[in-house]
Amino acid sequence: MKGKRSDPDEDFRAFVVAAWPWLTRTAYLLTGDRHAAEDLAQSVAERTCAAWPRVRRADDPYGYVRRIMVNQHARRWRRRAPEVLVEAVPDTAGAEDGYARSDQRRELMAALATLPTRQRQAVVLRHWDDLSDSQAAAAMGCSAGAVRSHAAKGIARLRQSAGLRELRDMTRIGGAV
Repeated sequence: MKGKRSDPDEDFRAFVVAAWPWLTRTAYLLTGDRHAAEDLAQSVAERTCAAWPRVRRADDPYGYVRRIMVNQHARRWRRRAPEVLVEAVPDTAGAEDGYARSDQRRELMAALATLPTRQRQAVVLRHWDDLSDSQAAAAMGCSAGAVRSHAAKGIARLRQSAGLRELRDMTRIGGAV
């Protein structure tokens, strides 16, 4: 985006349209609730608009926006009582996933919802957004070592999740999953 000389409003619109699926997916993984995710993505878009001249000049505009998202999510967490994530996560899978994949997704999302905020952020950024430790650290505002620690603890807790253990056991014995 560096060096472009075009209409800033049009550049912003194009950026948000291109980034929206990623924004809402990551927000959903962070919040565990579709409506909260849409609110978070919208507030991130608003903050991005306000900071657009800086975002536009950044070496990594997606990294800049990712940092806005993580900070905005953390602010929401601090302002409220701890999140009560839904027990039954709505199925966001496409029709091609089938019943088994939707069950797996539901169990994984429910287990992800049990993680503390920083562990959930680290797991989402590292494993869903496929960021390096340093990129996730920049987004979370902490060291790469802290990201590795939070992600390892989060993955360990996910492995201990009863619902995920049942799915793992079913696949081992040739279940329907």
